[in-house]
Amino acid sequence: CSSMLDSLNECMQLSGCLLDENQVRAISDEIKNVIIASATRKRDRSERTKAEDFDADEGELLKEENEQEEEVFDQVGECLGTLIKTFKASFLPFFDELSVYVTPMLGKDKTAEERRIAICIFDDIAEQCRESALKYYDTYVPFLLEASNDDNSDVRQAAVYGLGVCAEFGGLTFRPLVGEALSKLNNVIRHPEAQHADNIMAYDNAVSALGKICQFHRDGIDAAQVIPAWLGCLPIKDDKIEAKVVHDQLCSMVERSDAQVLGPHSQYLPKIVSIFAEVFCA
Repeated sequence: CSSMLDSLNECMQLSGCLLDENQVRAISDEIKNVIIASATRKRDRSERTKAEDFDADEGELLKEENEQEEEVFDQVGECLGTLIKTFKASFLPFFDELSVYVTPMLGKDKTAEERRIAICIFDDIAEQCRESALKYYDTYVPFLLEASNDDNSDVRQAAVYGLGVCAEFGGLTFRPLVGEALSKLNNVIRHPEAQHADNIMAYDNAVSALGKICQFHRDGIDAAQVIPAWLGCLPIKDDKIEAKVVHDQLCSMVERSDAQVLGPHSQYLPKIVSIFAEVFCA
């Protein structure tokens, strides 16, 4: 099933917008069927663990089956990501039908990989559909906020990336959540092991999200405190994509002589110069 979904995703990437509505519907229906079938298999495996004759050998077999199931979910996420990036808001009617199956994947009883995939699906929706995705914020953003401090670093990374996307495109819908988002991002950034190899990608994405809040919601924060804190996290180096976003943002702020970035009497200018020097030398 995983291999078939991988092949389907390659076909969709090649076909792009040439897929017609009926074909997109057929693909969406099959993705729905895959999610339902996978959930059924997981329930069956859970029941097997309760059998009196369940032993270590069968436990090892179930572990392998669960790992294969996560590969299926991963490909489901890839396929939906391709559809969302290709058709953007025109895919939302199909997503509305799928959302009832995606949302349960965010539950605490689900695996970290399932939660990560569900968050990534919403991240794609929010990023690609922008204003058209605002109607989903009430459902999904609370999960992003909670998952920002998840024990699993991949889940945290997906969640804080999503907060950055929502900060950029959420406008007034996201505004009431800025304070809580700042608190969650601060927890990620200030964690004692934030820059450990296992956590660094989540850290970089949290710093990027913080920068987007500074850029798009400055009037809703204590900018005199938050912007210097953001500067203190720069440069970021491990997530190359987010590093480019963040450092481009800093360049734009400096080019327009942003007073809060430069600080009183340009006191942050030496820090900014050192950031640029590190970026050039990286």
